[in-house]
Amino acid sequence: MARELSSDRKAPQSGKVGSVVVFLHGYGADGADLLGLADPLAPHLPDTVFVAPDAPEPCAGNPMGRQWFGIPWMDGTPEEEAKAGVARSAEDLNAFLDARLAAEGLGPEALALVGFSQGAMMSLHVAPRRDVPVAAVVAISGKLMRPGTLAMEMKVRMPVLLIHGDRDEMVPFGEMQAAGNALVQNDFPTYAHVMKGSGHGIAPDGLQAALGFILQHFPK
Repeated sequence: MARELSSDRKAPQSGKVGSVVVFLHGYGADGADLLGLADPLAPHLPDTVFVAPDAPEPCAGNPMGRQWFGIPWMDGTPEEEAKAGVARSAEDLNAFLDARLAAEGLGPEALALVGFSQGAMMSLHVAPRRDVPVAAVVAISGKLMRPGTLAMEMKVRMPVLLIHGDRDEMVPFGEMQAAGNALVQNDFPTYAHVMKGSGHGIAPDGLQAALGFILQHFPK
């Protein structure tokens, strides 16, 4: 049974719900860490609800934060447990997305996932394996987990924007190319934006690229 994810929600500026952006935070953070991104985005997306769930587990490497799964080289989680953690959190996230869409009265064509770091990994893992495609995935400073199984496990395709700093000290910049190659090979509409001179974070130009991509792919 899926674990229920707690989350914060920012209502649309217009008062009318037409779409939803779900922010997925990184390892050791929580939903509030990304929900602030709604402030610069909301004026351009007035009918959009912004939601940021907390990952389901206390973070092994940061007791004050949350994690989607353990990371062996960071916190000593056994490799098999890390894989099991991905599967558990994928189930949790899918249940959360289904419940959120139902609560807002929206279909998946009005949902964009915006993930950072471990949240980007979850976005890229979960979205292709859902039964119906979401509007868009924006994966910032992340990587594509299990690229070798994508062709066998994917059910749907959606537009994907990969954003990465070329000086990322946490998730190597080369992971953007690796993810892009695998996605293109499997016929995903794939785009990329390099945050030049940026490390492991979200630079203003990256956020601007994400906004433009979401605007392009949300229902008109």
